[in-house]
Amino acid sequence: MKFIPLWLTSLGVIALDQISKTLVLARFEHMERMNVLPHFFDLTLVFNPGAAFSFLAQHSGWQKYFFIVLAVMICAWLVWAIVKNQFGTLGKWAAAMIIGGAMGNVIDRLLYGQVVDFLLFYWKNWYYPAFNVADSFICVGAALLMWDNIQSSRKAKQ
Repeated sequence: MKFIPLWLTSLGVIALDQISKTLVLARFEHMERMNVLPHFFDLTLVFNPGAAFSFLAQHSGWQKYFFIVLAVMICAWLVWAIVKNQFGTLGKWAAAMIIGGAMGNVIDRLLYGQVVDFLLFYWKNWYYPAFNVADSFICVGAALLMWDNIQSSRKAKQ
């Protein structure tokens, strides 16, 4: 019972991610862009068969299964760590965010064979690779998990 809010957080992240991707897929053609904030932010539709920054994207397709297995293994470890109380309170919430984000991208790989990305930030000639809601939760969750680890280490030293 005490973990239900964490699992609901993961499910909420998955839902938010999949709803946003469904809306983008219904509205945009591949590579179509819509400016939201001039010279800074566009919505677009791109597909990424790789991982962050298109890592391994140029391979023949085996990476799809590799990233699915990797994400499931990481999520299983995070669930185990939450249940075994390996994280502080913040770390548990962070892990729930990572689980939701990772599973959102796993769903994409299963449905489309690649990840749907649509958030594009840029400035002049500099572009940050397009990403999605799941990626955002993974990044924020990872940063919070590191912060939780630093705080736990400091407390242990005192």
